[in-house]
Amino acid sequence: MKLELLRRAGVVATEGVAAALVVAELVTLLSGIIARYVFGAPLVWSDELASILFLWLACFGSVVALRKGQHMRMTAVVGMASPQGQRFFDLIADCGTVVFLVAMLHPAFEYARDERAILTPALGISNAWRAGALPVTGLCMLLVASTRLLQSPIRRAPIALMVAILAGLAVGMLSPWLAALGKLNLLIFFVGVVFAAVFSGIPIAFCFGLATFGYLALSTSMPLAVVVGRMDEGMSHLILLVVPLFVFLGSLIEVTGLARVMVAFL
Repeated sequence: MKLELLRRAGVVATEGVAAALVVAELVTLLSGIIARYVFGAPLVWSDELASILFLWLACFGSVVALRKGQHMRMTAVVGMASPQGQRFFDLIADCGTVVFLVAMLHPAFEYARDERAILTPALGISNAWRAGALPVTGLCMLLVASTRLLQSPIRRAPIALMVAILAGLAVGMLSPWLAALGKLNLLIFFVGVVFAAVFSGIPIAFCFGLATFGYLALSTSMPLAVVVGRMDEGMSHLILLVVPLFVFLGSLIEVTGLARVMVAFL
C-alpha cells in the first residue's frame, strides 16, 4: 500500500511539474512576442529562459511518456509473437531502457558539474540550471523503468535481465577487438546494434543512445559527456520552441469548436 501511494505521488508530481512547465513556457514565449512586436521592447532574456524551460519540459515529458509506454518503438516483429513472447519482449525493452539510463547518468552528472562555471549570456545564471535537467530526469526515468521491471512476472524478469547483462558483458569483453576495427565499428553499432535493438521493441531513442554510448565507450577514447552535451543541444534548439505554441493552438481550436467548423468548411 505504501509503495502504491509513493508511486501515485510520483505520478502526480511528475505530471504536475510537466504541466507547470508547459504553462511557464507559453507565458514566456507569449510575453516575448508581445513585448517585441506590440511594444517594440524585446525581452532579451525571454528566448534564453524559454530554451531552458523547454529542455526541462522535454525531459519531464520523457518521464511521463516512459511511464505510459508512449515512447516511439518498432512493434512489427514483437506483434507477431505470442502474448507470452510479447511480454518477454516488453521485459527486454525495459532492460534495454535501464541499461541506457545507467550508462547515461554518470556522464550527465559530469556534464552538469562542468557547466556550473558557465554563466548564461542574458540571465547571468549558472548553466547548471539548464544542464541539470538531464541527470535529474534521468534518475526519474531510471526509477520508472526499474519499477516496471520489478513489477514484471518473477519468472520472466530475471531471464530478461540476464540476457541484457550477458549481452553487455559480451560486448565489453570484445572491446580490444572492437578498438582494432576502426571505422567498421560504425557498421557494428549503428547498423547491427541499432537493428537488433529496434526490432526487439526497445524505444528507438534509447536504441540510438545505446549504440552511441557503446561505440564511444568501447572503440574510442572520447569522453561520454559529449553525448549528453549533444542531447542538450538537440533538445533545446530554438526552432523547437514553436512546439508548445502549436500544441496550445491545437488544443484551443478543439476546445472552442473551431476545429469542427474548419473541417466542416473544408
